[in-house]
Amino acid sequence: MPLVWTRRDRRRHGRRRQYCRQSCRQRAYEQRAMMTRGDAGASLALPADAVVLTADEAADLSDRIYQVRCAAEDIGLALDEGAGAAELRELCEGCSGRPGPPTAGAGWVSSR
Repeated sequence: MPLVWTRRDRRRHGRRRQYCRQSCRQRAYEQRAMMTRGDAGASLALPADAVVLTADEAADLSDRIYQVRCAAEDIGLALDEGAGAAELRELCEGCSGRPGPPTAGAGWVSSR
């Protein structure tokens, strides 16, 4: 079974260790404490409702937000130009990625 902090694999008799060394155990504790501490380290602590994203997830989210802004701009321009209902429906379908009325948040949140 791999160890929690360093992912090293050590097989021994008796109870399995979670950490290969005391220093790895200490680093894991420090990381957990930094995330939940409410005292002097409060400036580093994350709120309970915080969402943590990887760099790739943040870039993907930024791209999606840009696409929605562009789609909203296209719909606004179409309205200013007097576009018909069929053209507006087509633009809305392009915004939501599926036929029918747009649904808030459709396809934006994925479960892990």
